[in-house]
Amino acid sequence: MAEVTIGLGSNLGRHSQGGYQDRRAQLQQALDKIAEHPQITLIKVSRFFETTPVGPGDQPNYINAAAKIRTGLSAIELLDFLQSIECSQGRQRIQRWGPRTLDLDILTYDQLICDTDRLVIPHPRLHERAFVLAPLADIDPQLQIPNQENVAQLLANCSSNGIVKIHT
Repeated sequence: MAEVTIGLGSNLGRHSQGGYQDRRAQLQQALDKIAEHPQITLIKVSRFFETTPVGPGDQPNYINAAAKIRTGLSAIELLDFLQSIECSQGRQRIQRWGPRTLDLDILTYDQLICDTDRLVIPHPRLHERAFVLAPLADIDPQLQIPNQENVAQLLANCSSNGIVKIHT
């Protein structure tokens, strides 16, 4: 079983089944779907963080979180599963770094280093993005990122401006 960390983010709610799901509900629904998979054990989930967007145009703030799981799925099988969740929750890949209903990223997969057209692990720019590192530090500050320092050390080298813990 591989130990994996996943980054979660949303800056758009959506209308679903006659109701409206806000950004937090988008993340919670994704976490519920992850936990329901028979080959995944959800170990720990960070608190939610509100963060300013990185990307084009005037976008709403994001809600970000991180999860640690154990899985028997290969990295590419996990990617396919996470992308199916994104799709089911209204994710449309229109604009790079644009607003989105849901973003699920494999941040680390054991100590695997992978660089293919479909998947890069550890996640690119993970080491320089506080909106990813703050939730990761909330669940495992000593997590060693392959070819990098641990999460706490990486976070100490990033600006945490615009990142607010949400008390849930």
